[in-house]
Amino acid sequence: MTLSISNTLGRAREEFQPLTPGKVGLYTCGPTVYNYIHIGNLRTFIWEDVLRRTLEFLGYEVTHVMNITDIDDKTIRDSSAQGLSLKEFTDRYTEAFFEDIDLVGIKRAHVYPRATEHIDAMVDMIQKLEARGHTYRSGGSIYFKISTFPSYGKLSGIDIDSVQPGARVDHDEYEKADVRDFALWKETKEGEPTWETPLGPGRPGWHIECSAMSSVYLGDTFDIHTGAVDNIFPHHENEIAQAEGATGMPFVRYWLHAEHLIVDGEKMAKSKGNFYTLRDLTARGWDPMSIRYLLLSVPYRRKLNFTFTALDSAKKALERLDIFIRRLEEVRSSERQEGMYPEEACSSFLSEYTSCLENDINTAEALASLFNFVRKVNGWIDTGDLSAGGAALCLSTLKQVDTVLGILPAGSTESDHEIDNLVSRREEARKNRNFAEADEIRTRLDSLGIIVEDTPSGPRWRRKI
Repeated sequence: MTLSISNTLGRAREEFQPLTPGKVGLYTCGPTVYNYIHIGNLRTFIWEDVLRRTLEFLGYEVTHVMNITDIDDKTIRDSSAQGLSLKEFTDRYTEAFFEDIDLVGIKRAHVYPRATEHIDAMVDMIQKLEARGHTYRSGGSIYFKISTFPSYGKLSGIDIDSVQPGARVDHDEYEKADVRDFALWKETKEGEPTWETPLGPGRPGWHIECSAMSSVYLGDTFDIHTGAVDNIFPHHENEIAQAEGATGMPFVRYWLHAEHLIVDGEKMAKSKGNFYTLRDLTARGWDPMSIRYLLLSVPYRRKLNFTFTALDSAKKALERLDIFIRRLEEVRSSERQEGMYPEEACSSFLSEYTSCLENDINTAEALASLFNFVRKVNGWIDTGDLSAGGAALCLSTLKQVDTVLGILPAGSTESDHEIDNLVSRREEARKNRNFAEADEIRTRLDSLGIIVEDTPSGPRWRRKI
């Protein structure tokens, strides 16, 4: 079986075929750095992490690009309200974003382009659109004229015939019914950042950012672009119009979108008191890996209903895996020569697990196959039928599986030597009064299931039970 994925472009399940055999260009819509990321954002980011890990698990070489939106209506509004420069404000939340994704084990992208550092690329794309007749000016702003791009709506299903001639919108985000010409370049306004460019003074609109930055790092046509379903329109639809309008070439071959996260069956909203950031949950004592487990446990194309009951179930599932790994480690260290070496069972499990991932990244089925394997092997441990070599094989198999899920307890992925190194680095940071680094390392150790105790004779560590 080969990887099949649900392509939003065309609304069909398709067999994945990259442009270049063995290589994948992946662009994932990143954070708008005006606040801490909430668990709805996190659900999408974790799914995108699992997607990338799956591609790598299947043998692809992935180039992963995730943008940082540090100039848009919201970042300008909130930085001004706090009396900070745009850079001071967005740097704060960019750093917080990286802290949060590290905490839940998200692999960092290869490139994180910031919008403010790619103004020239955006200006270049807008100039190409002007040359091809896709734009018009009003005051100091430049708009994309939707009527010049007949295939507008092919991703979202929006009816281009509903566009009122001359109707346009300046806001970065707007409702699905609001189909209008949109701003590529916004004229200078008092109190807003501005750039002097061949287009005239001003700043970019939000939508042009991803079109321009993805082409810089992945080319005019690339393999996969992802985001949440609320990005489909207007953001991704506008990205297509801009990129294809400028180059005359297909933009993205496969569009993948994660469904919404809801809380206790309702849309998450601050007004309802059900709005949570990752930091809110960890402050309540929830383990980051339990949060990761819950957010990846539901396939990306299904809505995920976040409840604290479900989060507790995720915690218990991880505890079960932890106990299982400890049992395997005990058998491995026993040097028991007699007993099973379950090569066929491990191979069969890996094959089944791989098929689950190839089935549109079905994480629910993948987890089910994992726990079926746990149940089977636990039975052999109970009866004393598993050899030390068999336990080592099972542990090795689990490590392969966890390269995608990223959920297994520390004992299976981090050696004592690696933990010792982290503890030593933390102690060195404390001695140098670099308390921020020391706290960061301690947080990392905590996420790995390691408890550090500072004693008069030095730090000691142990694994969580």
